Amino acid sequence: MDYIGSLKSVFLKSIKQGASDLHLISKQVPIVRVDGKLRPVAGESVLSDEICEALIGLTLKPEQVKVLKQEKEIDFSFNFDGSRIRANIYFEQGRVAGSFRFIPSKVLSINQLGLPPIIQEFANIEKGLLIVTGPTGQGKSTTIASLIEYINQNFSRHIVTIEDPVEYLFNSGKSIISQREYGTDTMSFDRALKSALREDADVVFVGEMRDLATFDAVLTIAEAGHLVFTTLHTNEAAQTPSRIVDAFPKNQQIQVRQQLANVLAGIVSQRLIHKATGRGRLPACEIMVANAAIRNLIREGKDHQIQSVIQTSANEGMITLDQVLADYVAKGQVTLEEALLWASDPRQFKQMVF
Repeated sequence: MDYIGSLKSVFLKSIKQGASDLHLISKQVPIVRVDGKLRPVAGESVLSDEICEALIGLTLKPEQVKVLKQEKEIDFSFNFDGSRIRANIYFEQGRVAGSFRFIPSKVLSINQLGLPPIIQEFANIEKGLLIVTGPTGQGKSTTIASLIEYINQNFSRHIVTIEDPVEYLFNSGKSIISQREYGTDTMSFDRALKSALREDADVVFVGEMRDLATFDAVLTIAEAGHLVFTTLHTNEAAQTPSRIVDAFPKNQQIQVRQQLANVLAGIVSQRLIHKATGRGRLPACEIMVANAAIRNLIREGKDHQIQSVIQTSANEGMITLDQVLADYVAKGQVTLEEALLWASDPRQFKQMVF
């Protein structure tokens, strides 16, 4: 059997279907995710144990095979036919399985992505912390990639990315870009973050705030006068400060609140919502700009009041997720049923719409 040809065929069919992700699991047909929904890859058959393992094995280097056998899972990325693919290989029921995410080769602009123009303003500042939040698969990395490319094309800066693994690949424009991958370019996420302070960086992108050490390093880098972009899995902008502060021991939390209030530029909480037409998705972004009122609430531990500030600060570019969804419903771009699936407060949301 031509395993190489079969793997290429599955990848190409997935890309043609507009897939964001591909799943190869033994005893199942290859499955793709298109517009957030799972469906079989057209024209493919059920994978046997042997074929599934062989196809996945073609994506692994010898040293990665060793890591997989030892750790039972591995993250990495590679190029395929002009596309960038992020992979997670793992074991299920003692058999090898793989999830592959397709990263577009071209970085789209904020406008092309349909994002609010105010998001681009976060790339015009020289220092501060922007956090893009939301569930997995909602376009967080794509939004930050757009900001990085905007800086790359318009400013002379040194941009350092620290990722696990590297997703979007950038070509230096007016800026120079250093992309560091955990496991390849650095063996310690924590050390890579600390090293960024000695690499003459102007802009630092941290792929994800994942633990206490990362939270601490991100705040330190921003406090040192850098512009820092990062992602975090929280559902609302207003929840994010508490999520960060609560990661620290109690005796450090007052200090952390001061740090966060001083460096925070803004928080974008992002979702991708199915269009009413049934084809494609629209970005819905809750925007929080760290103005004086927001900073004071963070310092004083009154995070529960942040949402009301966002609701009443439209003149500063702030907007809640529910306000965005209500606008989409009013314009007929999103169905009420779809909007209710994502609304923060479904009961209050119905009152906003009717």
